[in-house]
Amino acid sequence: MKVAAIDCGTNSVRLLVAERTPGGYLQDLDRRLILTRLGQGVDATGQFNPDALERTLIAFAEYAEVIERRGVERVRLVATSAARDASNREEFFAGARRVLGVEAEIISGDEEAALSFRGATTALPEVAAPVLVMDIGGGSTELVVGSAGAAPRIDHGLSLDVGSVRVRERFLADDPPSSGQVAQASAHIDSLLDGAGIDFGAVATWIGVGGTATSLSAVNQQLPTYDRTFVHGSTMTRDQLGALTARLLASTVEQVRALPSMHPKRADVICAGALIADRVGRRVPGDLTVSESDILDGLVLGLLES
Repeated sequence: MKVAAIDCGTNSVRLLVAERTPGGYLQDLDRRLILTRLGQGVDATGQFNPDALERTLIAFAEYAEVIERRGVERVRLVATSAARDASNREEFFAGARRVLGVEAEIISGDEEAALSFRGATTALPEVAAPVLVMDIGGGSTELVVGSAGAAPRIDHGLSLDVGSVRVRERFLADDPPSSGQVAQASAHIDSLLDGAGIDFGAVATWIGVGGTATSLSAVNQQLPTYDRTFVHGSTMTRDQLGALTARLLASTVEQVRALPSMHPKRADVICAGALIADRVGRRVPGDLTVSESDILDGLVLGLLES
């Protein structure tokens, strides 16, 4: 059976079409990402910007063609932080229904965290526990602690109202951001981490998933173009992460956009995402392992099992 999952986040809309092999493994058939910035201005206005909504529906139309061409039998579309916050989300629901023919689901932060954890640990099952999975999105950051293996176990998970788009729009107005703006953003992130209820010092394995973590890995490796085969399973030391964060925060958007592996539509917010990762990194004892498997993988696994 072929299934498809669509993850509509604050910054990107992503598609995974997959099936299970005769050996029981998950086989990717099509994996795509379009940066639509659905959450543009939502933090300030509480509503979807009409242009952002239109960009997202155009992405849905492209994905609908892929789903039909691949002969997909089951589809699940989930929306996360931006859709949870937008007062005009009914327009989003109606558009998704019209273009994709499915009902969009606004999942909770807890479910988002659990799906990210399952996706990440399925791809990296042999890592030492406790495992901290970090998924920095555009509007929120999911932090989940548990154990990997054949039957992943979640001990603690939560979604924080802080993400790359939200932090950039709320705190980092200048280009590049001023030291005062960075300090204010850092204090805000730290206050949320202080109340997360996670024993960061006990973490044995730290895994980062999602566009912020994967983009930082590609830049850190100085890849000439983005290549997920080099990104998946790669590691960054906390010193490397801190140095890269400082470099991105001191650069203009145009300078960041010129980095060979950087997606041009992520260039303005990657410094904010890096800052969130760095503040987490100051609390954990080990290096950051980056996984290309995330919430999408968790979604398709659920579709194949239900």
